Amino acid sequence: MAEVYYDQNVEEGVLLDKKVAVIGYGSQGHAHAKNLRDSGVKVFIGIREGKSKEQAKEDGFKVMPVETAVAEAEVVILLLPDEIQAEVYESCIKDILNPGSFLGFAHGFNLQYEQIKPEETINTFLVAPKGPGHIVRQAFEDGGGVPALVAVDQNPSGETEKLALAYAKLIGAGRAGIMEASVKEETETDLFGEQAVLCGGMSALVKAGFETLVEAGYQPEVAYFECLHEVKLVVDLMYENGLEGMRYSISDTAEWGAYKSGPRIVNEDTKSNMRDVLSDIQNGSFAKQWIAENENGRASFRAYAKKEEEHQITKVGRDLRALMPFVKKHASLSQ
Repeated sequence: MAEVYYDQNVEEGVLLDKKVAVIGYGSQGHAHAKNLRDSGVKVFIGIREGKSKEQAKEDGFKVMPVETAVAEAEVVILLLPDEIQAEVYESCIKDILNPGSFLGFAHGFNLQYEQIKPEETINTFLVAPKGPGHIVRQAFEDGGGVPALVAVDQNPSGETEKLALAYAKLIGAGRAGIMEASVKEETETDLFGEQAVLCGGMSALVKAGFETLVEAGYQPEVAYFECLHEVKLVVDLMYENGLEGMRYSISDTAEWGAYKSGPRIVNEDTKSNMRDVLSDIQNGSFAKQWIAENENGRASFRAYAKKEEEHQITKVGRDLRALMPFVKKHASLSQ
């Protein structure tokens, strides 16, 4: 097993005496910036015009154009969406980064698929929290943290690993565990997890279950509760105590049904498709498709999103959640 670092194993001084520019103030950007500031880091925001800029100002940060922030900083953290990072890097960062600067990312997509190729004089690293930004912030405020992967891409100074570990600690990851990885491993496993299980696979399974019950004549509201609403309850059990803890907590009837029926739904054909998904990620096919989709105006992306927006489960869910004030909403999701 790879070594796991915790707060007591990481020296943060290497970062505390440096000026840090966070580029972008969205999901990860606002969380990293706030956590760094609360940890004593001199942090400011490099951002373009828009709602996020006003939010960063409202949150009390020093805000400036991207080029100005890069010129002033010793550590630059690029936390814009994957699909616009390369353009911003080429136009606002590449020619301004001082030799010996540190350039950090929260996901390895643009490094792995060579959309961004920093000069050899730049120390390049990755700190990837294993959770969305609002959870990174919420966990930090609650005294905890979200685990993170750390990877070093280029290390001309010989100090990049120390700085990356310090960065991970100061955004709260050292409270939960920091694990070393490579850019390749982080990128490919992250994309696979999103597509095959967490976002793609889970959504497809939930919708298929909902559709099966509705098509069989059951009320859509009942189908929503059974196939979507209760997902959180079961996932929380897995999160807290693993699959075995979940099985311990559910009824024997549910456990027996899981043993008998689970393999009928997710079987060798499913795993074969998963291997195909992983292959597309590893060989760059997925990255090429996504880059091309953005270059061509996102017509397919918008069509997929519109189709999902019009699905019956979307309307039923909104109506039901409006009646459940206990369902917690995160203001950060709109940032």
